[in-house]
Amino acid sequence: MLKLIKKAQKGNDRAFLELFQEYEQDLYRMAFIYVKNQNDALDVVQETAYKSFKSIKELKEPKYFKTWLMRIAISCSLDILRKRKNVVTLKPDIDEYLSGVHNEDLTSEITLKGMIDELQEDEKSVILLRFYQGMTLKEISETLNIPLGTAKTILYRGLAKLREDLKGDEAYEQ
Repeated sequence: MLKLIKKAQKGNDRAFLELFQEYEQDLYRMAFIYVKNQNDALDVVQETAYKSFKSIKELKEPKYFKTWLMRIAISCSLDILRKRKNVVTLKPDIDEYLSGVHNEDLTSEITLKGMIDELQEDEKSVILLRFYQGMTLKEISETLNIPLGTAKTILYRGLAKLREDLKGDEAYEQ
């Protein structure tokens, strides 16, 4: 993988394409959770591809390629949300919303996604990177360019909010 990244940094288009395709689905899922519709999520992936292709030579640590791509995708997602000037709560196609998530309790999954959507942007980012992308807190702090302690604080604050929301949920109490 590192050889492929170094080839891409030297201008090898095929190496870059192969690398990008490796993470394309992860980028799409992350973008979709932010922007909540297929077209905008695809725009985010496309913009991420463009920006990463243009600036791959600036990537200092090839081992953080995925982290670097995620940071670009989150930035592009937030740009789209800013352009909209507000967060639109659309009812996306359930199958697409849950793509890649294997959970037998569909109702709980939908409830959890709804609660995550209600979190502040920083809390949402940290929780999604931690639990949906499997990143460590150190990787999250590097991806979001925040101190490790701040990443921990945001994670625990977000989890506390989710727990509180779950306690108030009737389905949780049954």
